[in-house]
Amino acid sequence: MTLKLLKNARIVDGTAPEPTDPMGIVIEDGKIRDVGPGVTADTDEVLDMEGLTVMPGLVDCHVHVIATTANLGLNAALPSSLVAARSSLLMRDMIMRGFTTVRDLGGADRGLQQAVDESAFLGPRLVICGKALSQSGGHTDYRGPYSNRDVSWYASSLGAMGRICDGIPEVQRAAREEIKNGAQFVKVMADGGVSSPSDPVGYLVFSVEELKAAVEIAKGFGTYATGHLYSDEAIVRALDCGFECIEHGNLIGDDTIARIARDGIPVVPTNITYDLLHRKGAEFGLPAESVAKISDVREAGLERLEKFHEAGVLMGYGSDLLGGMQTEQSGEFPLRGRYLPADAVIRSATVDAAKVLRMEGEIGTIAPGAHADIIAVEGNPLDDLELLTHQGAHMPLILKAGEAVKQAASL
Repeated sequence: MTLKLLKNARIVDGTAPEPTDPMGIVIEDGKIRDVGPGVTADTDEVLDMEGLTVMPGLVDCHVHVIATTANLGLNAALPSSLVAARSSLLMRDMIMRGFTTVRDLGGADRGLQQAVDESAFLGPRLVICGKALSQSGGHTDYRGPYSNRDVSWYASSLGAMGRICDGIPEVQRAAREEIKNGAQFVKVMADGGVSSPSDPVGYLVFSVEELKAAVEIAKGFGTYATGHLYSDEAIVRALDCGFECIEHGNLIGDDTIARIARDGIPVVPTNITYDLLHRKGAEFGLPAESVAKISDVREAGLERLEKFHEAGVLMGYGSDLLGGMQTEQSGEFPLRGRYLPADAVIRSATVDAAKVLRMEGEIGTIAPGAHADIIAVEGNPLDDLELLTHQGAHMPLILKAGEAVKQAASL
């Protein structure tokens, strides 16, 4: 049995506009055993959090740990061994920014997940969908108009974000195979996108019957389907087919916002990626035709943040960055902070993120029974969200499952 005590911990988790009074946090075998004022334990390992803000480990609800370059067609063609090696570095950097859990929305497989679980790779806890489901000419089909070569190899290439499936039987098979292979939910490219050549935003890619087939398989396995979605028409269509989460949602209409608030459907905005792609996409290898699509969704996505908040929509923190742009993962905090209260921004990466991942009480909270994923921050992020940026420079302590990933000598 391993026992650890954090004393004088003033906790910020986004559920209140001010830090708590000083608390004691007892960690036992990777889980939080007890937390509260005056809580203590007989242990040799005591960390004094005086002068620091203590937070749950951060959760990013939308990443692509296999996206080693913004040119996703090229990434899909890379050797899986090279992608895995580069992915290990991307994941290491994520956890050093304080993200102790991430939800991968296309590409990561059970092998990467197991490598992290076994500590072969240093990285956040991975929640995966396997390959996203796309169809010919849709998002994650990286063939241009002059290529009709077979892409069945996408399904077994670690660098491919998705796989192609056309028609109800293929959609059913693909969804079943991904779940068999370890997927914890099903991701469907239910709208056009920015990073692929043939599908403008608002392109209603899968048929209604295909969308319903993916949802039926997901629900049959006890999980859910989420959709890559921008336009209001595509979002309404997906909701009507039974989708239970929305990724992006930049062009959603007011009536649909009211609907998802009423029905408890979460949305994961990913505005930092459009902000950065607008400024530097070409530098990171994004094709020119993809850069040109950015303006359609960038400003609209930022405008929707306030509408989501005012309507009471459950929002998860999402970055969705590709390749070298992943260094800006924490930039979503100050970007959202221009439009939302700081506690709401933080909550999207803690307790609300846990709800998106369906892991309430396990992550995103400092409470008995939760994983002991804890970070300490110099200063108060409720006053300055920039403290959560700069590659974890303001985080002298990062614990994942009670083990120190980073610990300053002064602690």
